[in-house]
Amino acid sequence: MIRHVVTWKLAAEDAGERAAQAAEVARRLNALDGVVPQLRSISAGANAAYPDTNWDVTLVADFDSIAALEEYQVHPAHEEVVAYVRSVVASRAAVDFEV
Repeated sequence: MIRHVVTWKLAAEDAGERAAQAAEVARRLNALDGVVPQLRSISAGANAAYPDTNWDVTLVADFDSIAALEEYQVHPAHEEVVAYVRSVVASRAAVDFEV
């Protein structure tokens, strides 16, 4: 199984706006559960502590294989979420590892 972990720093300078955008990113990602068949599990959430030092939102998703992860990446529902994320993000970091 492949665990896909992504974290984002959002571009908004206002902390309230950044928090609202982080919650929206998490909501849209979590809504992919049951929509993208390659997802074995998904959990996304906005940062809850230390906003001056922590990243703003993180995703943890599990897939059966790298091939399934790649299919998820191009799924139309995921691509819709990506379009929103790209509109609010400043930085992205990701890691994919076997579990």
